[in-house]
Amino acid sequence: MAIPNKSTASATKATDLLIKVCGMRDQENIVALTSLQPDFIGFIFYSESKRYAGKSLKAEEIKQLPDTIKKVGVFVNEPLKNILKIARQYTLQAIQLHGDELPEQCRQIREQGYIVLKAFALDEHFDFNILAAYEGTCDFYLFDTKGPQYGGNGLTFNWELLNKYTLPTPFFLSGGLDLEHEATIKAGRWPQLKGIDLNSRFEVSPGLKDIDKVGQMLEACRYVKPMVNK
Repeated sequence: MAIPNKSTASATKATDLLIKVCGMRDQENIVALTSLQPDFIGFIFYSESKRYAGKSLKAEEIKQLPDTIKKVGVFVNEPLKNILKIARQYTLQAIQLHGDELPEQCRQIREQGYIVLKAFALDEHFDFNILAAYEGTCDFYLFDTKGPQYGGNGLTFNWELLNKYTLPTPFFLSGGLDLEHEATIKAGRWPQLKGIDLNSRFEVSPGLKDIDKVGQMLEACRYVKPMVNK
């Protein structure tokens, strides 16, 4: 299957809500996904994940993906030197830190020119005050559901918790997102909501996405503009 020519990807993709599809590792599935033009494609470099891409992902093929789609490497408590090595190998544009990484590591990666997403696992006991230390070190936060694994649990958290978030850094909403959440996302209740992260609920099996289902979600949410609370 041929990878779409980089020049054919729309340069005027006017989405206001960024779309990230994570947990990709099958080359044909990745190529099929590029036809939908998500804003970000995520590859997990955490060996304990069912969607670990390190053994199946070929760097030369990933380098051919359209420039309009940003490649994200997802890491969990990985040493900085390993992250940067993999980022260069796969020509990643963004790094998602999905473990217990401190603000200094976020800052160091961002200073290397990468877009930085820092994930936080939310439940009723999450203290949003800890985010103050990360201000200025990340481009985005990613709010996921606290579960037994570092992401990919397929569970949603209580989105009312997001009303406690008052910092300016924009965030991606993650954690068990499915087509049934379209209406709530489109309501634009949180002014800092900048993107959504699609993963396990859009899979046929771990790491293999249902392209038709992903397409439905992208079509529904691509032109959603987050609204400011009144």
